[in-house]
Amino acid sequence: MIAIPRPLRLTFYSLLIIAGAMLAAALATRHAERLALVDDAARANQQLMLYGNSLHTLIERYRALPAVLALDSEMISALKGPLDTASQDLLNRKLERINGAAQSSTLELMDRNGLAVAASNWNLPSSYVGHNYAFRPYFSQTLSQGTGRFYAVGVTTGIPGYFLSSAVVGENEQFLGAMVVKLEFPELEREWAQGNDLLLVSDARGIVFIANQPGWRYRALRPLSDSDHAELKATRQYDKKQLLPLDAEALQRFDENSHLMRVDGPDGKANYIWESLPLKAEGWTLHLLRKPQVAFEDQRNAGLAAAGSWLALVFLVLFLTQRWRLARLRQRSREELEQLVEERTRALRTAQDGLVQSAKLAALGQMSAALAHEINQPLTAQRMQLATLRLLLDHGRVDDAYQALTPLDDMLTRMAALTGHLKTFARKSPSGLRERLDLATVVDQSLHLLDARLRDEAIGTVLDLTRPAWVRGDAIRLEQVMINLLRNALDAMADKPRKRLEIRLHADQQLWRLTVSDSGGGIAEEHLNSVFDPFFTTKPVGDGLGLGLAVSYAIVHELGGRLSAGNQGDGAIFTLTLPIALETPELC
Repeated sequence: MIAIPRPLRLTFYSLLIIAGAMLAAALATRHAERLALVDDAARANQQLMLYGNSLHTLIERYRALPAVLALDSEMISALKGPLDTASQDLLNRKLERINGAAQSSTLELMDRNGLAVAASNWNLPSSYVGHNYAFRPYFSQTLSQGTGRFYAVGVTTGIPGYFLSSAVVGENEQFLGAMVVKLEFPELEREWAQGNDLLLVSDARGIVFIANQPGWRYRALRPLSDSDHAELKATRQYDKKQLLPLDAEALQRFDENSHLMRVDGPDGKANYIWESLPLKAEGWTLHLLRKPQVAFEDQRNAGLAAAGSWLALVFLVLFLTQRWRLARLRQRSREELEQLVEERTRALRTAQDGLVQSAKLAALGQMSAALAHEINQPLTAQRMQLATLRLLLDHGRVDDAYQALTPLDDMLTRMAALTGHLKTFARKSPSGLRERLDLATVVDQSLHLLDARLRDEAIGTVLDLTRPAWVRGDAIRLEQVMINLLRNALDAMADKPRKRLEIRLHADQQLWRLTVSDSGGGIAEEHLNSVFDPFFTTKPVGDGLGLGLAVSYAIVHELGGRLSAGNQGDGAIFTLTLPIALETPELC
């Protein structure tokens, strides 16, 4: 064996160690670069979620506005017959006021042919009034589905916006027209432009229509087919806008909606971390483009860590610890965000249930005097009965004393039933409850609560109830509806010489029809269309907020029924209909 001189051997080992260190450092540097990109992509995805929530919140703020305005009686009346100039002017000004209060871009009312008959921009040169927009997809969607949505460049104003529409229907659910709100996003784009990231929103065809930097709007992220071009031309979605392709090449894939892309943009070619978030409710996709920032210090640390085993182990532990802390921080942020959304949702539901509960407690408060009298009268009788018992016991008449206990027990039973029913009625019940119950029993319980007032005011009551009347719903909330209807009837007959209350319950095909009529003089014709509006009341100040019938209408509507008002004879009549529950009761 040839002996290798020691200096040559040391040189060889040194070169081998140096080569291994350089190779390990190179591999570690490459690995660190990839990890930095993945981490940067994860942070970009979190930021994208926040931007997506802000856009979703902005749209949800106005989503219900056209549906609410479609229920307005003036809008419905305007679409039923010819609209004269004076009425059109009043309607234009009303839409202008509502648009200003809601801070939306534009409101317009369209007839069944797609012609705009009124709009909030009526006094501008770009007014929608008199223009026909039946070619817009949101109108055809509203005609077929009841609602519509479509983002497009305005053919009248030239300003892009998001159109949300809802059908306006008549008494027989016939289509009369559409109520449309237009949303524009200039403030959102300016807010997004303050950051360093590039934000784009594309439609289902991949066309960018919102961008926070100039030159990126109206770019096509994928090739458009002939059918796409034909439909764009027919709907005039991007009227007179030139759609340019945006060339992009995927360099690295992090997950399904996260890539490292080489993009040929308005400022030339550059690498971007490209994050995408589908907005399923709108059919859009939100994109965040961020230039990767790879820290040189991390690469140097990874290379030094790979130079020696012990140093590599130390840096590996530090790196894993740092990764664990970052993962825990991201998890905590997600949990806090989910908790915040859950709390906001719970608060909204609590507020909705609280309104129903407040109306119920208000009714109890207004009945408190009569209920106190109903309880106080048996208490006075019981005190006298107890005094009689003492005298009988003092004289040794035990048998007579036992007999005197019977009426005392009856009065206590009656008071216990009344207070128990009051406790049940005052209990807060959750919305959405669907239990099988007898509607006739609900009527009986409601009359029981108002029994004292019925006797004191000498009300002649006529009951014609079919038993049992099975429906599905919440007994407490249905009782709240009945008490509201009965109290309104009693209030209407307060100063009338003839006081007659009729309650009838009969089956009508697949519905139970419950009517409550009185002899209180009826409802003025001009008030019939407003009795179920919130805060509408004809009572003196202090006698009610006008929420009883509005809450009752909402409860019945939630249960799949209808509540209507009218006049009959010398009084008013309220009709409540609910679907018949056909199932047989469950046997315990």
